[in-house]
Amino acid sequence: MTREEKSIAIEDLTAQLAGTNIIYVSDISGLNAETTSNLRRACFKAGIKLEVVKNTLLAKAMEASANDYGDLPSVLTGNSAIFISDVANAPGKIIKDFRKKSDKPVLKGAYINSEIYIGDDQLEALATIKSKEELLGELIGLLQSPAQRVISALQNQFANREEVEA
Repeated sequence: MTREEKSIAIEDLTAQLAGTNIIYVSDISGLNAETTSNLRRACFKAGIKLEVVKNTLLAKAMEASANDYGDLPSVLTGNSAIFISDVANAPGKIIKDFRKKSDKPVLKGAYINSEIYIGDDQLEALATIKSKEELLGELIGLLQSPAQRVISALQNQFANREEVEA
């Protein structure tokens, strides 16, 4: 790779990092072609961008980014692939699902809304993070619950009153 190609690659990676708040870094080395293809297909269906990257280029892109990636560049050793998503738990779920059949991909770290997660032991927590939509659904359900109880109580009271009057 020439210097110009490297600088273009760093600019592209920096732009990708700037466009998202959810990045997972993992090791997918050792996966055969069929498994890698299945992983890419699963990521595509889930709206996740999967890209194999050079560690030095990703580290420079993280350095050039406006986001603070903390210790995340320290995990950039060996083979690295990044998962870029709009849903915080989606890459974690994909990785966890693929780990049922194999010991790969191995989670190196993640950056989610300014929070840094380092190590494969964080996978369970990351896969169970609730998405924005799930949290909003729960909040709406909680807000509706008291109103529904009041309406139900009023309906029961009117129904009882009508039975007594009849």
